[in-house]
Amino acid sequence: MTPHFTRFAAIDWSGAKGSRHRGIAVALCDADNAVPLLQYPDGGGVWSRRGVADWLIRTAAQAPTLFGFDFSFAPPFLDRQSYLPGEDVPDAAPAFWAYVDAICPDEDLGAASLLEQTHRRHFYFGKADGTKADYLHSRRCEAHYNAGGGGKLSTVYDAIGATQVAKASFAGMRLLHHVRPAVPVWPFDPLPYSGSLVVEIYTSIAARVAGRPKGRSKMRDAAALNDALAAVQSQPHGGPAPDDHGADAILTAAWLRSAAQRPGLWTPPALTEKIAATEGWTFGII
Repeated sequence: MTPHFTRFAAIDWSGAKGSRHRGIAVALCDADNAVPLLQYPDGGGVWSRRGVADWLIRTAAQAPTLFGFDFSFAPPFLDRQSYLPGEDVPDAAPAFWAYVDAICPDEDLGAASLLEQTHRRHFYFGKADGTKADYLHSRRCEAHYNAGGGGKLSTVYDAIGATQVAKASFAGMRLLHHVRPAVPVWPFDPLPYSGSLVVEIYTSIAARVAGRPKGRSKMRDAAALNDALAAVQSQPHGGPAPDDHGADAILTAAWLRSAAQRPGLWTPPALTEKIAATEGWTFGII
């Protein structure tokens, strides 16, 4: 099946507390080779997570758009047969998203309270929690990527350090719960024959495809960004380079446009029905 999307969006995400987040960047491009353009909330300024959800639903209704979000769509499940062992929580991803949304009173789809209070014992915040290695559980797609030399990905149970994805991922699960009635989410939902779709992405995959070396994925000037864009068949970005988040979103949207045309990325051999229902898969990992 040939993907039918005519627009491609990449969202660099944030799980920070508060109602507006400088760490969120949204880039959108058409199906040609024009450079992706950064998108802004109505009236300008800084994105909120709810603003991104509303923008996604509106944009999805206008044209068949493939949306990529840079957070983990579900915690690991298969190795321990639970997202939060010992807790009474759902055992399928969409139901778990609903659970996360229901128990989190945090503003703007935040989820810090889940880590810091409701399910505190499952997350590593520092040495007082014991041995960090005991928390480093991975999904099957992450283990597959690591085994292929892709590099170590963060686990959602590690809540300390600049590279942690925990708060962003659980906040993202709340967003998925709100947008899924309007837009399907792959691979929990199948690749549709028409309309829009949401997928999980990893901006470092786009950076590696574009020739950025491991450990140096960030593009801190216009020349570096445009070299990377050229490698994914995109026209250059005009003017000065945006910040790290904006550059990641621009490059990843351009990569998503070209990657979506590769049938093998939609049917990774290691993706089983059970994985698709519980843990999901990062688009681009084969």
